[in-house]
Amino acid sequence: MSRPPRPPMPSTRPTAGGDGQVRIIGGRWRNTRLPVPRLDGLRPTGDRVRETLFNWLMPVLPGARVLDLFAGSGALGLEAVSRGASTAQLVERDPARAAALGEVVARLQAGAQVQVAADDALHWLERAPAFGADIVFIDPPFAAGLWTQALQRLPRHLADDAWLYLEVAAGGLPFALPGWSPHRQGTTREVGYALYRRAAATLGNDLNATPSA
Repeated sequence: MSRPPRPPMPSTRPTAGGDGQVRIIGGRWRNTRLPVPRLDGLRPTGDRVRETLFNWLMPVLPGARVLDLFAGSGALGLEAVSRGASTAQLVERDPARAAALGEVVARLQAGAQVQVAADDALHWLERAPAFGADIVFIDPPFAAGLWTQALQRLPRHLADDAWLYLEVAAGGLPFALPGWSPHRQGTTREVGYALYRRAAATLGNDLNATPSA
């Protein structure tokens, strides 16, 4: 008996209009498609990288407050809430992209959990009230080189035992971060990605231990 063909798992899929899609891969919104317009610098985190990341974060996701800077497609922040995070703040500079994220949130009936700010991430970090994020995603357009500026403005928005995810161009790791301890990292042909924990929360912890709340 022949086996049915295995469905593909692309990072993005072209649509009739020339744009793409990325899907939420786990949790209550699993397989929800998120639109990805073809804009310079917009590069959604791929399925396999997200699956790895959320396996790392699984023990700390339930009830977490998530901050998704440079939200883009919203795949990271929405995936987190889909898998059990309590709230997510998405920050997206492009007004049309932010409006599209708002439409996705409305379609998912997630307005009580997910907020979208149409704002530059650096300006938002400077002006917004302290957020108390348990998990932060920083995945800016690579060409803009905004990691350092975002990290400088981030501390007042963090919980004491916060976790931080960074995504950089391939070959960009290790990424030394004062005040953070490296926890896990990986690479693909296109990107390097790493998870860190605030240094004060890691004292006495084994670097290779499973994340704990």
